[in-house]
Amino acid sequence: MLKPLKFVGSSKKDLSAFPDEVRHEIGHGLFVAQQGERAPNVKTLQGFGGGGVVELVEDHDGNTYRCVYTTKINDVIVVLHAFQKKSKRGIATPRHEVNLIHARFKEAQAGNWN
Repeated sequence: MLKPLKFVGSSKKDLSAFPDEVRHEIGHGLFVAQQGERAPNVKTLQGFGGGGVVELVEDHDGNTYRCVYTTKINDVIVVLHAFQKKSKRGIATPRHEVNLIHARFKEAQAGNWN
C-alpha cells in the first residue's frame, strides 16, 4: 500500500515549476518513498536528528534541484521544500533554505499540510 503524499507551504507549487525532466525524476523518487523504499538519489539532510528528513537531488542543465521530505510523520510522506540550489560555493544547503525547512518540518509535525 502506498503511503499518502502531502505538501507543506509552497512546496507543491515550487516543485511543479521545475523542468519536466527534473519533475519526472523527483516524482519517481517520491513514488519510491511512498512504497517504503529509498531512491538512489536520496541523501540524509544533516541537522534534523538522523534520517528523519531527506532530500532528492537532481542535476539538470548545469543546475541542481532539491526536494526535501520526511517519512517520520504519521506514516505519511510530507514534502517540506522544493528548490533550485543557486549557490556555486560548495554542496552545503544555504542557511535560509535550512531555516525554511526547519520551520516547515515543525508545521508538518503539527499536521499543517495540504
